[in-house]
Amino acid sequence: MAEDWKNGGFGLYVHWPFCQAKCPYCDFNSHVAREIDETVWIRAYLSEIERVAGETPDRLLNSIFFGGGTPSLMHPDTVAAVIEAARLHWTFANDIEITLEANPGSAEAGRFLGYRDAGVNRVSMGFQAMNDADLKRLGRIHSVNDALSAFDVARSCFDRVSFDLIYARQDQTLQAWESELEKALNLSVDHLSLYQLTVEDGTAFGDRYAAGKLRGLPDDDRAADMYLLTQDICDSYDMPAYEISNHARLGTESRHNLIYWKYGDYAGIGPGAHGRLTLNGKRFATECPKLPAAWIERTSAGNGESVRTQVSPSEQSEEYIMMGLRLAEGLDIDRYTQLSGKPLPNDKLIYLQDLGMVSLSGATMKATRKGQPVLNAIIRELLAD
Repeated sequence: MAEDWKNGGFGLYVHWPFCQAKCPYCDFNSHVAREIDETVWIRAYLSEIERVAGETPDRLLNSIFFGGGTPSLMHPDTVAAVIEAARLHWTFANDIEITLEANPGSAEAGRFLGYRDAGVNRVSMGFQAMNDADLKRLGRIHSVNDALSAFDVARSCFDRVSFDLIYARQDQTLQAWESELEKALNLSVDHLSLYQLTVEDGTAFGDRYAAGKLRGLPDDDRAADMYLLTQDICDSYDMPAYEISNHARLGTESRHNLIYWKYGDYAGIGPGAHGRLTLNGKRFATECPKLPAAWIERTSAGNGESVRTQVSPSEQSEEYIMMGLRLAEGLDIDRYTQLSGKPLPNDKLIYLQDLGMVSLSGATMKATRKGQPVLNAIIRELLAD
């Protein structure tokens, strides 16, 4: 159990908190700033890498992920400095995946060569929609043509390019989503992240929804139909879901995100970044302050974390279930038992299997196609006392 994290691997998450504009549906830690002194940010990132690496020596680093915010607003030199610091402090896996999230605009596309030269080998682009009217509704500042042009540039620079789409949008029909998804799949992508629109408290969409002004959202049945249609269409293009919202051709899955879903360790640096680190046989949850200025101030004092909490065996087993059942390959019931110190209740496993919600094969449990849309209910049933 002390080395359980090795089942998932070890990654580095780097949060860049700045955006050109705040999207109305976004509840990520992002901020709009007129001026950014990137020398300050380089110094802070490098200080944090050195600190965390001092606690995790001799580890093999499987992935680096620049998330945000909009990391493609970073200067390539900043990205290069972070990657070089990580290389200095950890051993890179031979197949290390280094991903940068990018807005599909012309300014970002102009930096792609610089990111490639810095060591980035995978880009994840935030398309979100493939028609201009819905892009405007979603608060996006790019057009479809901008996105397609940036995608072409990205494909010329990187072997691996993914992009995101949001469905179950306002007034979106099943037929319109089918057409949009097929258009995306015909771009010869090898990875797609397909998310159902969720209205979160504290966002502009959340405020509009509470005021009764966010109209045209699909009901639960239509949203479920869109989810099932998504699976069928992606399967027909040999892009099956390897995770509840992520589709890939065989071998092109996001290695960094698999660290999360396989419950590995990851260092989280940057404002609002979370991490999971196993130190001296104990697993800890880490968190950084959300405000950029507060995080910079803490790093100047020697530690960018604001919270470090030991994760109990029962909490670890719960997190493992919540992550592992999202994967098409499922989770290892024996690993759950090792983490928890007790097995999953057999009567609940049989009950969920009889309902057709999960499948059991040896020590592996998977959510079925029928169970995937109600995954949260399955998890609640398994974890209920």
